[in-house]
Amino acid sequence: MYNRIIRNDISKSKLITLTTTIFVAVAAALVALSGILVVNLSGAIDTLMKQAKTPHFMQMHSGDIDTVRLADFAEQNSHVDEFQVSEFLNVDGAKIVIDGTSLADNIQDNGFSTQSEKFDYLLDLDGNVINVSDGEIYVPVGYLKDGTAKAGDTLVIDGKKFTVAGFLRDSQMNSLLASSKRFLVSKNDYAAIKGFGNTEYLIEFRLKDLSEISTFETTYTSAGLEANGPTITYPLFKMLNAISDGLMIAVILLLSALVVAIALMCIRFTLLAKIEDDYREIGVMKAMGLRVSDIKKIYLAKYAVIAAAGSVLGLALSFVFRGMLLENIRLYMGESDHSSFAFLFGIIGILLVFFAIIAYVNAVLRRFRKISATEAIRFGTSQEKTVGAKRFTLSGNRLFNTNIFLGIKDVLARKKLYATMLVVLMISAFIIIVPQNLYNTISSKSFTTYMGIGNSDMRIDIQQTDNMSKKAEEIIKTLNSDHAISKYAVLTTKTFNIRLEDGTKERLKIELGDHSIFPVDYSEGAAPGSEDEIALSVMNADELNKKVGEIITLVNEGEERNFTVSGIYSDITNGGKTAKAVFTDNSADIMWYVICAELSDQSLIGSKVSEYTDKFDYAKVSDIDEYIEQTYGSTINSVGKASFASIVVALMITVLVTLLFMRMLLAKDRYSIAVMKSLGFTNFDITVQYISRSVFILVVGVVFGTLLANTLGEVLAGAVISSFGASTFKFVVDPLSAYLLSPLMMMCSVLIATIIGTSNAGEIKIAQNMKE
Repeated sequence: MYNRIIRNDISKSKLITLTTTIFVAVAAALVALSGILVVNLSGAIDTLMKQAKTPHFMQMHSGDIDTVRLADFAEQNSHVDEFQVSEFLNVDGAKIVIDGTSLADNIQDNGFSTQSEKFDYLLDLDGNVINVSDGEIYVPVGYLKDGTAKAGDTLVIDGKKFTVAGFLRDSQMNSLLASSKRFLVSKNDYAAIKGFGNTEYLIEFRLKDLSEISTFETTYTSAGLEANGPTITYPLFKMLNAISDGLMIAVILLLSALVVAIALMCIRFTLLAKIEDDYREIGVMKAMGLRVSDIKKIYLAKYAVIAAAGSVLGLALSFVFRGMLLENIRLYMGESDHSSFAFLFGIIGILLVFFAIIAYVNAVLRRFRKISATEAIRFGTSQEKTVGAKRFTLSGNRLFNTNIFLGIKDVLARKKLYATMLVVLMISAFIIIVPQNLYNTISSKSFTTYMGIGNSDMRIDIQQTDNMSKKAEEIIKTLNSDHAISKYAVLTTKTFNIRLEDGTKERLKIELGDHSIFPVDYSEGAAPGSEDEIALSVMNADELNKKVGEIITLVNEGEERNFTVSGIYSDITNGGKTAKAVFTDNSADIMWYVICAELSDQSLIGSKVSEYTDKFDYAKVSDIDEYIEQTYGSTINSVGKASFASIVVALMITVLVTLLFMRMLLAKDRYSIAVMKSLGFTNFDITVQYISRSVFILVVGVVFGTLLANTLGEVLAGAVISSFGASTFKFVVDPLSAYLLSPLMMMCSVLIATIIGTSNAGEIKIAQNMKE
């Protein structure tokens, strides 16, 4: 019996059934993809870091090194499982030429290493430890992705030729957010090119217990060992590997939750429309003595079939799209060991969608209990009580055309009915605007301020060179005489000891200079303004358990000096553990200089970067836009794809839901339409009334959706960004796109759907729908 009823019902409402099935399929596919991507990303990162045996603690160091003392420390420390010192030969990008193109414009610190002996292995694209032969070189996988290199290319380092034998995955430096990139050569070739650059040391430890990283870091610092460079730990390596694809997955997760909500509302529309169509039959069945549970089973059976078909289609769609979405993860990190679990999570997600739909349909069908058999048989439709809009009378109307007025009045009179449509349009506006705003934010210059880098036009780095102070003075002198430079700031990074509350000491990298010229964004407090103030990065503030207004004690050459914490800021550079101050110091060794400059004419940025690069070959000069592109390019592209997909999905939702809502309204308003026709209203008049209802709801929905996107959306996006190191976050909004183009696209979608949805209004007969 159920099979016959379902077949007959589907054949009578093919379009609505298809639309509902598509909604369920999209919702199921997105939920399945979210589960599959989350499991694959976390699994691929874990697999890569296990295969590579990533260090738990890594200290980069430039300068003299005492490997014997380090080995003694490692042997005597009970936390250490394995220890090694690897060399990293940092070579100027201009000296590296791949297939005729140099890396002079590349902002990364490109360097050369040999394969590690104990851990921190460099892997090929099959996940195997690479054994490189003389004359061969393996290139970071990021340069395969951006087209810089391909297998078989000739790579020249200051005249010495190599053949690109393949590409490598580096569990430490894979991410574009890691400022260094390692090329792999043989030991013989490394010895031959060692004079072409400056040697950095990677002092690496693997611990017996990963939870003891903080304790070990404090012990390492207290021992006064080599530390002229960033300190990076296992959790930060993991975060850097996850950030790009993690942001895309976060957008898909948000989108899937919203689409599931809309799919349920879509089902509500179709179900209510079906109940309106069958109102008299439901009354007859109740009058015959059928139980409400038996009547509900008829409708539940149909929606169980739709939910099952949509879920199966959604699973198939997730298989179609997962390859494209997993492409980046597979390239950078390889296959996950948890791929079977990913499929399981996808199935679980689809089952959750299926049972949510069944539960929701069951809840909507509870209204059967309120249906009066007598009223249903007599009128054939539900008798709504219209409330509100009593002061909004036609006789008092001076603003609108009669049809527009009647449309708006109907919305105000039946607020509860239109509330669902309003919520859907609000969610659609939210889906369009939030990913757009997130994309605009991370692709803007100001985004660097959330990551610990000031917003400037040109950045000059001086490190790993002799006489850094003298060379910095040369650049400063040139900047002072350069009329194209409107302002600049010189920031000097030095390492100081701080005394902790328990009396132990810890090293703190402090960036000295005027931080008000190119300020970063502070989650709490402000930049240091006086010589007794200091600002801490979020990681340092958390680790040191310091808040704004509290005291930090610096120890320098035996003297102690107290500083007040003026502010806390986000930073993902140099391991995320930095500080900023304005005091002067001539005792501690300089680690590096960063000189930021702003030009009076933005069109000169490219030529000035080239000019300063040629003039100061010992410095790394970057265009800040190029810096953003090379650092966050992969992340920006991922979020850009998710943003475009969100727009497409939201517009589809808007069209389909508006279409279904109009069909439901026609079913409910048959009597009202028949009355209006008898009074002389034409089909065009009725269509205009329905268009005015749709547009009125759309305007309200877009306004509230935009407000929601700029408040709740910013909070949600900020929560995602904060998990990747930025503790404070504000949207950068493109007004043209967010406030003009997006609403226009939604308005066109609503108008088209309303016109199509009300096209059957002319078929409603006066005689059939006005009889009691």
